[in-house]
Amino acid sequence: MGLVSDSVAYTRFAVGLRRFLREIPTPAQAEEIVRRRLTERKENFLLVAEKAVYGYAKSPYLTLLREARCELGDLRNAVRRKGLETALRDLREAGVYITFEEFKGRKPIRRFGKTWPVAQKDFDNPFLRRYFYGRTSGTTGPGTRFPVDLETIAARQPMRLLARIAQGIHNVPVAIWRGVPPTNMVGVKNILGNAKLGNVPLKWFTPITFDDRPSWKHRLYVEGIVRLGRLHGVPFPYPETVRLDEAVVIARWLEEMVRAHGKCYLSTFGSMSLRVAVAALDEGIDLTGAVLSLGGEPPTEAKASAVRRSGARPLGNYNISELGGVGKACMNPIGENDQHFMKDRLALIQHPRLAPGTEIEVPALLFTTIVPEMNKIFLNVETDDYGTVETRSCGCPFEGYGLTEHIRDIRSFRKLAGEGMTLVGSEMERILEEVLPARFGGTPLDYQLVEREDEQGFTRLLLMVHPRLSIENEAEVVETMLTALGKSSKLAGGAATIWRQAKAIRVHREPPVTTGAGKLLPLRLERREPGSSLPAGRVPDRVSRG
Repeated sequence: MGLVSDSVAYTRFAVGLRRFLREIPTPAQAEEIVRRRLTERKENFLLVAEKAVYGYAKSPYLTLLREARCELGDLRNAVRRKGLETALRDLREAGVYITFEEFKGRKPIRRFGKTWPVAQKDFDNPFLRRYFYGRTSGTTGPGTRFPVDLETIAARQPMRLLARIAQGIHNVPVAIWRGVPPTNMVGVKNILGNAKLGNVPLKWFTPITFDDRPSWKHRLYVEGIVRLGRLHGVPFPYPETVRLDEAVVIARWLEEMVRAHGKCYLSTFGSMSLRVAVAALDEGIDLTGAVLSLGGEPPTEAKASAVRRSGARPLGNYNISELGGVGKACMNPIGENDQHFMKDRLALIQHPRLAPGTEIEVPALLFTTIVPEMNKIFLNVETDDYGTVETRSCGCPFEGYGLTEHIRDIRSFRKLAGEGMTLVGSEMERILEEVLPARFGGTPLDYQLVEREDEQGFTRLLLMVHPRLSIENEAEVVETMLTALGKSSKLAGGAATIWRQAKAIRVHREPPVTTGAGKLLPLRLERREPGSSLPAGRVPDRVSRG
C-alpha cells in the first residue's frame, strides 16, 4: 500500500472502529444470528455467488463456472434441488475448484485444457472496505497478504462468543502471545475480536518486537489502534515483549490470574503454549484453572498431555487466517483433534487427491464461504489440509446450537522426502513428539526433523536434537526413530529401510528452529538460495493457520 492509500485505509478504520466497539452482541443475540444463518445457508451462499462471483467480472470462479457451463440460474436450481454440499461436489467434479497453490497465487489455474494466471488478490471480496492488509505467516511458502476488515471480524464473533461459553472461557481474564505487524496480524485481529466480545485481553505478549522488524508505519499503526481503543473507552493493551525462551514470564502471569480469578485463558500457538507449560513444570508453577490454546498447529496428544501435566487445560481450535474459526474444539471429543465445523459461515466438502509428490491419496478439505462479510471469497478452495468429516451426536453444547458436523484428525499435506522416498508428514510427528521424548528425555520442543537441500540440490534429513539433552549415543536416536517409523505402515517401513541403508538421517545437536511467528513445527523444510552457502532463512509457518 502507498502512503495515500495507507492514509485512506487507516482513516476509514478509525471512523469504523467506534461503531465496531459499541455494538457488542449478547449471548442471546449471538445464538439467534447463528441459528438464522444455519437455516438460511443455501440462500446466503447464492447471494454471495450472485454478488461476488457472477456479479464480479474479475472473479476467477466466474471463468471456471462459465467453462463448466454453469450460469447463475443453473447454480440456483442445483443448490435448491440437491442441497448445497451436493451442488458443490458436482461443481468439483466439473472442474470448478481452486487448489492451494492457485489460491496463493503461486501457480496459474489449469483447467479445461486452458491456463489462466491468477494472483492472491483476485480472491478478495470486492464489496468489502479493506481497512488494512495483513500477512499470513506461511508454512509451505512465503506468507501472503490478505485484507483485514472490521465487517469480517464482526461477522465471526457470534459463533466465537457461543464457543467461548461452550468451552468455559467466556468473560475470564485473557492474554494473547502473538506477533506484531507486519510479521503477524493475528495479534491485532485477536485484540479486536476479543473487544467485540466485550472481553479485551489484559496482556498482549509478543515474541516479536518492532526492533526485529523495524517499520515506522507499523509502529504508528499499532500505537494508533491502542490509542483509538482507549479513546473509545476500551483498554487495548500495548504489546510487551516476551521472547520464546522467556515463557516463564507468562506462566507466572497465568498463575497470578488463577489465584485472583480462578480461571484464565491464553491465546497463542500450540508450541508456544507447550513452552509455557514446560516452563511452569520446571519452575514448580501450578497452572490449574488456566486454559491454553493449541491453535495454529495440529493439537497432538503429546502437546495436550504436556499442557495437562502443568495443571492447565488444552484447547485446540482450528483456524485459517482467511476464514477465521473453521472448527471449535468439541467438549466430548474423539481424540485431541476433534472440531465442530462452523457451518454457519462455511460449507465443506471432501475430494480425494494425491499429496503433492507422492502416491498417497488423502481426503482433501475444500471450503466455501456462505456469508457476504468474509474478506476472501472461497468456492471449493483446497487448503493444504485433510481429515475425517462426520456427522454425529456428542452431547456437548455445540450440538445444542445445531453444529453436529465434526472434523477430526486434521493434518496437512506436508511431506517428508529423501533418497526418493516420500511420506506425509503425520507419519513422523508421533515419533518426534512421543517416541523420542519417551526414550531419550525432553519434550516435543527438543526434536525436529529438517529437510535441507544442499548446494547440489540433494535432500538431506537432519534430526535436530536440543543440546541440553544428555545423549551418549546419537546413532541410537536415529535407530530408534527408524525402528518406530518401520512399524507405522508399509510405506513408512520402506522409507525406513532405504534411509537406514543410505544413512540419510544425521543428528545435529542444535535447538530446533522456530518460525517467524513463534511456532515450532516438527517437520521443517529449508531451501538454499541460488549461489548461497546458507539455508534460505527460517521456514515460514503454516500458511493458513491463525
